[in-house]
Amino acid sequence: MFRTALRNVLAHKARLLMTVLAVMLGVSFVSGTLVFSDTIGNAFKNKSAKSFDHVSVAIRPDTASGPSDDAQEAKKQPVLSDALLKKAQGLPGAASVIGDMSGFTALADKNGKLVGQDWGTTGANFYPGADGKDARYAFTAGQAPKRAGEIAVDSRTAERTGYKVGDSARLSTDGPVTKQTISGIFDTSNGNVVAGGSLVLFDNATAPKVLGKTEYDEIDIKAAAGTSQAALKSAAEKILPKDTEAVTGATLAADQEALINEQTNSLSQALLYFAGISLFVGIFIIANTFTMLVAQRTKELALMRAIGASRRQVTRSVLIEAFIVGLIAAATGFAVGIGIAIGLRSVVNGIGGTLPDGPLVVAPMTAVVALIIGVVVTMLAAWLPGRRAARIPPVAAMNSVHASPTVRGLVVRNTIGSVIAALGAGALFTGVAVSGQEGMPYMALGAGLILVGVIVLTPLLSRPFIAAMTPLLKPFGVTGNLARQNSLRNPRRTASTAAALMIGLTLITGMTVIAISMQSAINKMATDSLKSDYTVSMANYQPLSPTVEKKLAALPEVAASSPMRAAYGEVDGGFSSINGVDEKHIGQLLSLDFVSGSLDGLTGDTTVVDKETADDKGLKPGDTTSVKFDDGKSVKLKVIGVYEPNDMINGIFTPTAVVDPHLEKVADQRVLVKMKDGTSAKAENSIVKALGENPAIKIQDKQAISDEIGGAINLMLYMLYGLLGMAVLIAVLGVINTLAMSVFERKHEIGMLRAIGLDRSKVKQMVRLESVVISLFGAALGVGLGIFLGWAAGSGISDSMKTYTMQIPVGRIAIFLVAAALVGVLAAMWPARSAARLNPLAAIKAE
Repeated sequence: MFRTALRNVLAHKARLLMTVLAVMLGVSFVSGTLVFSDTIGNAFKNKSAKSFDHVSVAIRPDTASGPSDDAQEAKKQPVLSDALLKKAQGLPGAASVIGDMSGFTALADKNGKLVGQDWGTTGANFYPGADGKDARYAFTAGQAPKRAGEIAVDSRTAERTGYKVGDSARLSTDGPVTKQTISGIFDTSNGNVVAGGSLVLFDNATAPKVLGKTEYDEIDIKAAAGTSQAALKSAAEKILPKDTEAVTGATLAADQEALINEQTNSLSQALLYFAGISLFVGIFIIANTFTMLVAQRTKELALMRAIGASRRQVTRSVLIEAFIVGLIAAATGFAVGIGIAIGLRSVVNGIGGTLPDGPLVVAPMTAVVALIIGVVVTMLAAWLPGRRAARIPPVAAMNSVHASPTVRGLVVRNTIGSVIAALGAGALFTGVAVSGQEGMPYMALGAGLILVGVIVLTPLLSRPFIAAMTPLLKPFGVTGNLARQNSLRNPRRTASTAAALMIGLTLITGMTVIAISMQSAINKMATDSLKSDYTVSMANYQPLSPTVEKKLAALPEVAASSPMRAAYGEVDGGFSSINGVDEKHIGQLLSLDFVSGSLDGLTGDTTVVDKETADDKGLKPGDTTSVKFDDGKSVKLKVIGVYEPNDMINGIFTPTAVVDPHLEKVADQRVLVKMKDGTSAKAENSIVKALGENPAIKIQDKQAISDEIGGAINLMLYMLYGLLGMAVLIAVLGVINTLAMSVFERKHEIGMLRAIGLDRSKVKQMVRLESVVISLFGAALGVGLGIFLGWAAGSGISDSMKTYTMQIPVGRIAIFLVAAALVGVLAAMWPARSAARLNPLAAIKAE
């Protein structure tokens, strides 16, 4: 039986090719993901370990004690000070000591734009040792900064910006823009730089002033030769001030490695989900292939039964064929996966991501996993066709009976599919009713069951769909009618082929509906909430100096401006955010959706309250509420309005005069600005110049705010398109495979059609139309199911995002359907050509 199975594999090489490709693509996705995550994880670990070379023991704030509140933080005396650093230098076994401090530093490139991704540009101190070097940085050009007015930049930033030693660069922290001379360029293993950020170095005396620091963030001690980290830690613990701790370098490295493992594991798990989808789609192709091969070899298998082969032996022979195919596909997929990992690394670096250098890591377990997955998936998919093959009665050998699906079998299948789909709908609607996080497990279960139920029901659904396609096929005459009949001839085969395409398009459509709806909700939120033309904030989302609003208010182009001065406290005992605003102008800058009352009269000790707070505390216009600030002091405020909040605008609003006395440091979260002539490049430029062309300050109109949030959604959506593209590609292979084998199966029939006058072009057209029908069937199911599941998921989102309403992206859906038709045409090219080239006489003689 093994020799028979091997002979069958060799005899059907061409027909098994698409199955091999399908399994290979799925396995390559899995192995590529594992190799990629292992490689970048190893590179980050090596780079991270190097960054702790200078640290045997670190003295840092005690993380277990928890953060202090702002008032206490501002009043406390410096702990990690120069005095403590000098004590650390005198510890027995301490070879060197470094004081480390860092903070947000906005560096402008040569075009004046911020370098890095908002938070990703930082500044730090250069702490020279006795030899004048800092072990954290290796200079490749120039020298370290030695005085105010000098900075050094990391080599990656220098390469991106084109800065060289001696150039002048503009930067800011939270103050005015200054011009600095670049004294040197350095390499570093700093995690922020490795992740794609930028690093600027100041001399140790200047760093505290520009970074706003009164102490070091950490004191790093390097042990002398012969001194263990544990011994040095014990010595350091004797000089520790209150609320600090000593941690060994080994512990720091281990913590960092655990964090990297967690991050890379999250990435690999996300990618493996999509690999699993691809393999799941591949199962349909494999099952279809072996079902058709078994059907084509009915006589051969029945003869084997007639001469004594048992059912088990027949099943085993089919599974052996699947094992051989799976083994070949898995081995090929593993090799291709290594190439994918290399390609992924190049792509990430090419689109602006920064991955550390390191060797390619191909773990033995990755190879084992790839082989097991390829073989197991193929054998599982071939098991059911193998069982069917074993049930072929020997008498079939006498009359070439091809076992066709029975009506009873389809009835059982439809019943099972209906039950599964009904259970899924029940779970899904339960999740919609429960809503929120609690409803998510029900929704996920329901979506999965519905998808499986529809897959089982596809033979039943194919008939009405293909009947609906009849008017579109009529213009093609005979070939259109033949294509329709061929699609209906074997509902199971048509359904399996269409289901593979349906899965990918269900996920793509559902995600598109959610993403477009969220984008629309964000646009509506920005448009409905803001009357202001511009919002001004810090690039790293830290507070703005109050002088920013004063400078903007003084501009002749500005019609109105107001700070959004954040404070926090309790409203009648419940936590709430408190917004201090300019009571004279806020009505021109915000568009609050008032349930009752208004902004008119917002002056003195008054406030407007969001509806959630009002409902919770039973407040309405005319009531007085007690507001307790973080400094412990309380004020009485009169409620003059209640408004509907959203994710952008919420909390209570009151004049800045009420808020300012309770702030340790007066600062604004953002400033709202309305221009006399509206938004324009000239208006924005006037704001930029008024603020000194400061790269640390971000100026956004309503569209920019929406794009910033929506851009992340679109980026994720396009990434998902790319990842799901693998599943769609495998589905396309399934269409090609099914058509190619169907042409082989029907070559007698095609020969007869050719003999009675159907020319080659019409044969090609017939196969192409059949392919288009199958592809559109799968696309229609996928789009319909995707819209339904997108609606269900959106019902949960709408509970937390009030402006969320379901949007059906008609344009994109039309593109999906057109693409599906195009897939059908392209997938039919090879099978149609093969059908047209059949010799009519030879085909008529074929059995």
